[in-house]
Amino acid sequence: MSERRQTFWFFLIALWVLAVGFGLREPWPADEPRFVLVAKRMLESGDWWFPHRGHELYPDKPPLYFWLLALSRQLLGSWRWSFLLPSLIAGMASLWLTFDLGRRLWNHRAGLWAAVAVLCTVQFVYQFKRAQIDPTLVLLTTLAFYGICRHVLLGPNWRWFWFGCFAAGLGVVAKGVGFLPLLALLPFALMRRQRWLGLAEIGSGNTWRWTVGVAFFLFAIALWFAPMLYLATTGGDSEHAAYLHNILFKQTATRYAEAWHHRQPIWYFVEIIALFWLPFSLTFFWLWRDWRAAWRARDARIWLPLAWGLMVIVFFSLSPGKRDMYILPALPALALAAAPLLDGLAARAGFQRALWLFAMLLSGLLLAMGAWAWFGHPGFASTLVEDRGIDTGVIWLWRMLAFVGAAGVIATIFWRRADALKACAFVLILIWTGYGLVAYPVLDASSSSSALMQRARELAGADTRIGLVAWKEQNLLQATGPVEEFGFSADEPEQFRRGIAWLRAAPTQRRLLVQQSPALTCLENSRAPMVAVANRRRWLLLSVADLDPACETPAQPIKSPSP
Repeated sequence: MSERRQTFWFFLIALWVLAVGFGLREPWPADEPRFVLVAKRMLESGDWWFPHRGHELYPDKPPLYFWLLALSRQLLGSWRWSFLLPSLIAGMASLWLTFDLGRRLWNHRAGLWAAVAVLCTVQFVYQFKRAQIDPTLVLLTTLAFYGICRHVLLGPNWRWFWFGCFAAGLGVVAKGVGFLPLLALLPFALMRRQRWLGLAEIGSGNTWRWTVGVAFFLFAIALWFAPMLYLATTGGDSEHAAYLHNILFKQTATRYAEAWHHRQPIWYFVEIIALFWLPFSLTFFWLWRDWRAAWRARDARIWLPLAWGLMVIVFFSLSPGKRDMYILPALPALALAAAPLLDGLAARAGFQRALWLFAMLLSGLLLAMGAWAWFGHPGFASTLVEDRGIDTGVIWLWRMLAFVGAAGVIATIFWRRADALKACAFVLILIWTGYGLVAYPVLDASSSSSALMQRARELAGADTRIGLVAWKEQNLLQATGPVEEFGFSADEPEQFRRGIAWLRAAPTQRRLLVQQSPALTCLENSRAPMVAVANRRRWLLLSVADLDPACETPAQPIKSPSP
């Protein structure tokens, strides 16, 4: 097969894997409903500089990703069809950049292997099929690293370097850690001093050109920061000033050094790589020897991507707060470090056995789980139905798992170890196809809370205003008809006190949709009707008559939200 045809078929398969299920679900937690809600508020209010979650400012993230969501909504005209578009584009572009850089550093086959390594990684596909900031961040960090490598490994090419610095600045506007690609200049400087092979002959006397790169980096940040700073300091709004302080300090240095949630041990990302980077992580058992040889040969084309990828992992490991997706920017770089070695590794009998065993075990596990849930009543299946509040259609989820598992087992037996790569690729494509075409529609009504909010509207009536207490972003996003909320950051008892005051002000025209939370102990014996179970939470719809006297605690003076 020609190189052009190989490239075409790979990216066609990649598009299918990343896009299958597009338009078959609404935003799901975690993060997706929040980000879409923020973008929705931007479109409705016209306030593009200060993100809001409901009535409150949302200072946790810079606004670039919200702008992209809003733009996608304007282009496609529907949140259901648009909220995954930025991640889809980011995924395809990240794969292309990885492929193209590998092709330029070595050859077409190495570039294709690098892109294959990224696409086959379970965590990559899972995250890029979600509407979170991290896929966009990965695109911008990959683009920045691409520009830097075009200069220091394939150059000199100052324009690409400056563009890479600009992309890193945009990465900061997406998420504060977007500066990470610039750290690649540290190993480059060391390699340059030690005269490593594969570095571009850039020469000395270019201080002003390096400084221009810094200027492009800062300019990209200033496109957002300068207008926001001006509005926050001159508008006289205390909330805007608080937003500025929060996003500059609490969400950057404080969040990194003294994280208040998602605290994990320092070795956490080793576990993530070993498990969630499968099957690519299997290659590390063999590649370390080749990387050691490349170190001894001082091969900068392999060790610059590898060094930067390891720096990213160490950077996030040193923070007490960790989430599995944080290290995704390192994945394309590590795939590039492996790219020229994977063709030879694929021919090794030991690696083929490991890959074949992985495909067989994964297929067998899916077959066993699906068949057991389909024909039996295992605890995990009952727990899923109860916690998620799935009423109908769950049988199709079990059938899908059983079918994918059975097809995977047959494929691995048919191809055997000699074609373990084909068997593994077939299994992974089947899994993501089933996930998009079956799991999406089966789980959507519960995971998105659309069924909950529809049922609440039916019980309350078309014109009744529903107040949300102890709510989550998906509740406000999926709400239909008139709704009110009493602050997201306020603790749940305080929200409930505000809600009761609001409810009593117009008892015939209002209802409260309340999460049955441990913080609201007075609801344990409530006679109010349960609306539904969604996202492992139980929801009640309260009228004035349903209020328990135990809930009527003496309240401080309450400023009621808008009527």
